[in-house]
Amino acid sequence: MPLDLAVSRRQILFLLSGAALAAGPTPVTAAEARIGRLIVESRGKGAISQRIDFISGALRGTRYQGDTLIGGPRRSEKFVVRDDAFDCVTFCETVLAAAIAGNRVEFDSILQAVRYHNGIVSWRERNHYFFEWSQHNVDNRTCRWIRIDGAVDIEKTVSSQAGLSKRQFAMRVIPTAAFLANKSKLERGDIVGFVSRRADLDYFHVGFIAFDKTGALLLRHASQSRRRVLDERMEQFVAVNGARYVTLLRPQEPRAVALKE
Repeated sequence: MPLDLAVSRRQILFLLSGAALAAGPTPVTAAEARIGRLIVESRGKGAISQRIDFISGALRGTRYQGDTLIGGPRRSEKFVVRDDAFDCVTFCETVLAAAIAGNRVEFDSILQAVRYHNGIVSWRERNHYFFEWSQHNVDNRTCRWIRIDGAVDIEKTVSSQAGLSKRQFAMRVIPTAAFLANKSKLERGDIVGFVSRRADLDYFHVGFIAFDKTGALLLRHASQSRRRVLDERMEQFVAVNGARYVTLLRPQEPRAVALKE
């Protein structure tokens, strides 16, 4: 379904969550000119899966850079918007927000709601762990879980982020053999998270599902080792990195939630 929503500003502020984002802080920007152009160009691409595929594909070659966000336990959080460099999570959330947004003005509010719990720009409200990122973006109806037969339940107690209390996650995960065997259930633009083998970390990487012209399954991601956004054969990535489990999210068409008077 094409995204061509004529919604009011008040609806946009409530687009992804039931809590007001208000005007929000002024974002820290860097070389973000492509975002507005890609939002406009993606409007005619059809469903959100196709828009994600188009926008993420256009950003291939963008350099990898970690630690682009600004803030800490004792440092004021700044809302960062940039498209000149990504880590794996900022790549996914930037593309997702651009695919949802109807124009460049809407993009900042949507990215804010995707990146922060209830859209509150605060270091402690930032979705530091990807499991929380996923759950919060399911709760606000930006995404839904994809379930595949063979999934198993695991638990993790994570403590890898300095300044954060320990988190206990009950995770339903998909063995990589089942994931690779169910390629037909996947769509371009699905988000795949790779569960870490470390006991104190939930995920070690994240990216988008893509396919090449022959139908081969690809991972489109911001690669730390390759230092850029690129497509990689999924089987190769899983094998090289020893990935045992994944989780899958499917982005959803946005629903504007009107503000109650």
